[in-house]
Amino acid sequence: MAYASHIINHSRKLRNVPKLTRHDHAVLVRWFSNGAQSSVCKREAAEREIVSKFVARNPVSFGLSTNNISRKTMRLGIPMGGVVYSTELLCSQVLSRRGFASDAGLPPHQEIGMPSLSPTMTEGNIARWLKKEGDKVTPGEVLCEVETDKATVEMECMEEGYLAKIIKGDGSKEIKVGEIIAITVEEEEDVAKFKDYSPPASGSGAPAAKDSAAPPPPPKETVEQPVHLPEPKPTSSASEDRIFASPLARKLAEDHKVPLSSIKGTGPDGHIVKADIEDYLASRGKEVPALTPKTKDAKIASLDYVDIPHSQIRKVTASRLLFSKQTIPHYYLTVDTCVDKLMHLRSQLNSLQEASGGKRISVNDLVIKAAALALRKVPQCNSSWTDDYIRQYNNVNINVAVQTDNGLYVPVIRDADKKGLSSIADEVKKVAQKAKENSLKPEDYEGGTFTVSNLGGPFGIKQFCAIINPPQAGILAVGSAEKRVIPGSGPDQFNFASYMSVTLSCDHRVIDGAIGAEWLKAFKGYIENPESMLL
Repeated sequence: MAYASHIINHSRKLRNVPKLTRHDHAVLVRWFSNGAQSSVCKREAAEREIVSKFVARNPVSFGLSTNNISRKTMRLGIPMGGVVYSTELLCSQVLSRRGFASDAGLPPHQEIGMPSLSPTMTEGNIARWLKKEGDKVTPGEVLCEVETDKATVEMECMEEGYLAKIIKGDGSKEIKVGEIIAITVEEEEDVAKFKDYSPPASGSGAPAAKDSAAPPPPPKETVEQPVHLPEPKPTSSASEDRIFASPLARKLAEDHKVPLSSIKGTGPDGHIVKADIEDYLASRGKEVPALTPKTKDAKIASLDYVDIPHSQIRKVTASRLLFSKQTIPHYYLTVDTCVDKLMHLRSQLNSLQEASGGKRISVNDLVIKAAALALRKVPQCNSSWTDDYIRQYNNVNINVAVQTDNGLYVPVIRDADKKGLSSIADEVKKVAQKAKENSLKPEDYEGGTFTVSNLGGPFGIKQFCAIINPPQAGILAVGSAEKRVIPGSGPDQFNFASYMSVTLSCDHRVIDGAIGAEWLKAFKGYIENPESMLL
């Protein structure tokens, strides 16, 4: 089996296969260049045929076909104590492919593809490279920062080696998932061999000389067809075929979609003139607009503007919100809640927080807690729609809308119904800061079941309606608190109280009107009696 030994010894990584299989989460994906022709003797060519027959009877398929030049995947199913290890990559892992030496003279190398770092990611941007060409890389080291559809995420190296070539440099945009962005090699002396390397257009990583290896197609025999002369057709005179009209008449006829063949000319020798078109339009009841000469003074002044390129977060926000409004039947419920007791409790809690060195509690923190408890009380609102069923969640994870210079982010507060106000306040401040720094990770914003958007406190918006964040079924829009005059106990008495307007946007496929009203009633109860949130 000399040919198989030649392949195994070709990469020092493959010699450690027994060690790799001891790890429960090992992912063993390697890509082979089937068109690679090694300099083995004819005896090894015969042994290669024996290897292919052996492989056909075993679970490990190397895909060694000399006729097919495309790359195939070696899928390893290695039983270890009753467990079969799969080769499928997780979405957060780096896509990589192994290349072997071929006719192009390239040494063993690994192609690093754009990884899928979130469930909705189809393309990404390279924010910046933290490693330079020629640098040594080890597993766990950060290669570059990738701007996904939701955040900027660090991409880590999966194997030891040297960064030989950066295909997509800093600032590269709209790179499809799986597209090659870099090349790594095992030996430092192989780095210089990839100085002028460029991946093929197909992105398969096969050498560009692939087309030259293919034999030229056999020349096609050309059969001379007898020339058939067109049969003469009876022609009419030029005066019968051609319609004579002045340029102004033709322009006027085109503007009003008038066929010239239906108009009889009154000009010299039967020419159609402007008056003929006007008479025809007048007979049809159309008024001919006065033609104004186009001059430089009549041109509209050009506007002064700046084109701002779309960021990844802006693109995904636009697509998801458009999808939400087009596919989700929204309806809205608004209620006013008295927040006097809430503000008094917040003042008392902040006094305790300051004494203990904790973070101050905001009105939004109290709103998040009240919304989470209301979802636990009315779990129908903590659901999402699918084609086959309504999925009702046991976890209450609240997304909080955060506006930044880069766009709108919605980091998540997990199990908000089980956390205290102090913990919620700490988490909200941490994720909001990470959002402003554009350093959120997928676990910071994925898995939400309900969203809270507050434009009242920061911006003073009295009331608004928010768009549902799919696949969720509801979002709460929080307005500002304002003092109002309310009737007193007597006929001539009145009091002052602070009221806050909140609007619940509901997916009518999941939340019926009565259910939405029941949720708002529970939320209002927690806001107007905030001590109940502490029980």
